[in-house]
This record gives sequence, structure tokens and C-alpha cells, in this order.
Amino acid sequence: MQELKSLYNKEELLNNAVELLKKLIEIPSFSKDEFNTSVEIENFFKRYQVPTKRFKNNIWAVNKNFDVFKPSILLNTHHDTVKPNKAYTLDPFLPIEKDGKLYGLGSNDAGASLVSMVQVFLHFFDQENLKYNLVIALTAEEEISGYDGIEALFPQLPNVELAIVGEPTQMNLAIAEKGLLVIDGEMKGTPSHAAHPNDDNSIVKCMEDLRNILNFKFPKVSDYLGEIKVTLSGIHAGVQHNVVPESCAFTLDVRVTDEYSNKEVFEIIQSQMKSTLTARSFRLNSSKIEMDHPFVQAGLEIGRTTYGSPTSSDQAIIPCTSVKLGPGDSRRSHTADEFIFIGEIEEGIDVYIKILEKIL
Repeated sequence: MQELKSLYNKEELLNNAVELLKKLIEIPSFSKDEFNTSVEIENFFKRYQVPTKRFKNNIWAVNKNFDVFKPSILLNTHHDTVKPNKAYTLDPFLPIEKDGKLYGLGSNDAGASLVSMVQVFLHFFDQENLKYNLVIALTAEEEISGYDGIEALFPQLPNVELAIVGEPTQMNLAIAEKGLLVIDGEMKGTPSHAAHPNDDNSIVKCMEDLRNILNFKFPKVSDYLGEIKVTLSGIHAGVQHNVVPESCAFTLDVRVTDEYSNKEVFEIIQSQMKSTLTARSFRLNSSKIEMDHPFVQAGLEIGRTTYGSPTSSDQAIIPCTSVKLGPGDSRRSHTADEFIFIGEIEEGIDVYIKILEKIL
């Protein structure tokens, strides 16, 4: 059995991270079907004598000298992936290392964060007299904002005061993240034959209603995230060319800033529209960590920058202070022939350790 002390070497940390990532790439782990990657993660920890716990397809562990009287810092990321899109030219489940890159589905989102966090956790695992406990949770269903991932696991985790969420941020600190509100709407009208006049055409009325909300400006603008963004992402009406339909249905994708809750945004949108609206969920709210938080200040001290993230993650359902930080570039997420630079994994491990050393 490999001794933990060998992991303190930077080269060992990187090599172990890359080898684990290659193994994870080889195992399909679509949302709700992550059991096999969860077993691979368990087996990896076993090799370093780290006891783990399982809840569904979520694997978690605490540091060796865990103290129930101390608050905890959580390292969290996901091991599920989206399905590969049809534009792939490479085998998405074949890890290919070439020109300083590692190709494979989930390599960037969020495999690089996962393997970096694992090495960082092992680095601190047996250290004594830490100010905080260190907890790692590698969870499921992030890509679908599912109920059996971090949301279900979180109540079992011990006294988490801060969560570090691993997503591709180029190792800069996303100190705010937009929430997500999906709204289904319907405009009713009067059905009729297309050859006759109809001043109550559901499609025309819907177009006017949508034009109004798409041009609407919410009064409050976030310092971190800018304006709320409302996008028309789907519309459907009519099945025959000569029939005016009785209704026109549509979907709005709303990216919410830290200035509003999802429920507040829904109420404002409803007040500006004549259509009947239904929110699919109010769960995925915006999140923010204050600039004076010790973790943020530690990141700034080592030269990292801060920004507001337009993409959503499990931060939206983590009920404590959180920050998003991880290797890779979110613009590569869900793209064909996804890859991560090996150097980005090396940087990820290094930055995580340097920041945590300042606060642990």
C-alpha cells in the first residue's frame, strides 16, 4: 500500500492527478449514472488509506485529525458529465495526452478540478493543528442540478463554514455566480380559420408580450454580475398552416444576479407580462462571497483575480458561504474534443494549496 508521505512531492501530486483523470475519462458517468466513477474514486482513496463514506453516488471524506469542535472547509466538485455532442472527432472516453493537453469528456468540466482537489486533500490529510477541518465531497448530478447530489449530501457533512466549488475558472476566484430561473409561459387567444380576420391571435399577442420583457431593464444592477439576462429559449404554436392556434407556449431562461432572489425576479417578470407564467423551480439562486472574506483575501495575496460568473453550478444549492475556483476554462465545457492543459492541473493544485495554507 502506497505511503501518503510520497504525495508531498509536487511532481507526485501532478502525476497522480493526471493518472486518476485518465481513469475517470475512460468511465462513462452521465448524470444519474455515476456509480462506476464513484467506485473508482473510492478505490483511489483506499490506496492512500483514507476512509471514505458514500451516500448514493456521492463520495466524501474528512481529514485524519478531524475535530468535531472545529468548523469545516469543504472541497466540492462533481464527477458526472454531459453526454458527448455529435461534433466530437475523438473518442470521448479515450484519454489522449498530446502537446501538453489531456483530451477526454469531462477533462475540463470538472475532472481537472476533481483530481486537483483530491491531491490537495491528500496533501493536508494527516496534518495536525489545522484551524479548520478539511472535508472533500465528490458528488453526482451537477450537470442536471439533480436532487441526489450535493443538495442531498450536504446535511450529512460536518459543520461546513465555507465551500470551495471546483469548476473551470482559470484558477481565479468567482466571488459571485448568477442563479438560474426557467419560466414556461403561455399566451391564450381565439382559435380561428387563417382566412378570416382575428384580432385575438395568440401568436401575435405572445410576440408583443415577449418583445416587452426582452427589452425590459431590471432596476438594480449587480456590481459583480451586471444586469439580469432574460433569453427566449423556446417557442411553440400551431400545427396547421390554415389554423390560428388557441395558445402560444414559450420558455424563458433567466440568469439572476445577487441583487434579487429568484422569486422576486419571477414576480417582476409576471408583472410585466400578460401571459400565464410558471417557474420550473426557485432552487437555483445566485450566490456571493464578500471581498473581505479571508479566503478571497488569501487568493488576492497570491496574485489571483476575482470576477462574477455567468454560469451556474452547485453553488446555487449549497446553503453556506461558497466560492467557485478551479483549473480549466469554462468556454471549453460541453464542447467537442474537450481538453485540459496538464499545466492547468499543476497550477490548480499549487493555487489551492497556497490559498489554503494561509487560512488552515
